Amino acid sequence: MELQAQEGRLIAAAGLGRVLVATAVPVERDAVAAGLGTLSLGPDEAVLGTAGRAHPFRPSGTTAHGGSGSAAGSPGQVDVIVVGVGPALAAASVASALTAAALRGEPYRLVVSAGIGGGFQPGAPLGSLVVADGIVAADLGAETEDGFVPVTELGFGTVRHQPPADLVRRAADAAGARTGAVLTVSTVTGTAARAAALRERHPTALAEAMEGFGVAEAAAAQGVPVLEIRAISNPVGPRDRAAWRIPEALAALTEGFGKLAPVLESWNRHDS
Repeated sequence: MELQAQEGRLIAAAGLGRVLVATAVPVERDAVAAGLGTLSLGPDEAVLGTAGRAHPFRPSGTTAHGGSGSAAGSPGQVDVIVVGVGPALAAASVASALTAAALRGEPYRLVVSAGIGGGFQPGAPLGSLVVADGIVAADLGAETEDGFVPVTELGFGTVRHQPPADLVRRAADAAGARTGAVLTVSTVTGTAARAAALRERHPTALAEAMEGFGVAEAAAAQGVPVLEIRAISNPVGPRDRAAWRIPEALAALTEGFGKLAPVLESWNRHDS
């Protein structure tokens, strides 16, 4: 298994292979796929993740040069999967997808965590897009009498993954997105006090969601670069369903991925 994983990393480093887009739920998958092109179910419909969640959808017509019908393993192919909600399930599902692809000799060269999320106001207005320049585990650590302590200050683990700077810039420019940290939480923020505490600890944060750090952990374990893109559906803070704009955020996700497609299909780590 280790030898196969190393082989996958070498192929990925050469700029070959496909792009994997990981979404939490089917409506996010469909929004992304609609932006990339007409949906076509991939020939390997076998489950890649857990509980039947990670069926790959391969949008047709999404090669790097605008052609159609990209072959398995070609740089232009993008697979969109549903990995489930939360960092643990997302990590497990993406790890399974990456391993299965490497074993088939068709490794992924880039993983993208995508979906909707909460936005810190006024930096990330409703309906806007955010490209993460840092993917941060915001609640991985310990509560103490002196406040929250991240796991890194306890002497182990990591709480941040850094997407390739050149890819972040290119993706943000293409989609008209803002850049900043995207926080991964296991409990969605529902009070003004917690929103303020998160902003104090993470002053560059623009959004919060529940899967990015798990996706990034799985990608990092196999040496694959990662990116996170969020469309803002609600403000981070007091839980007010009347303020949610989910259809508008999904529409922004579709529009954004329509503009991002050439960047995702052509980028490789040698560009950075």
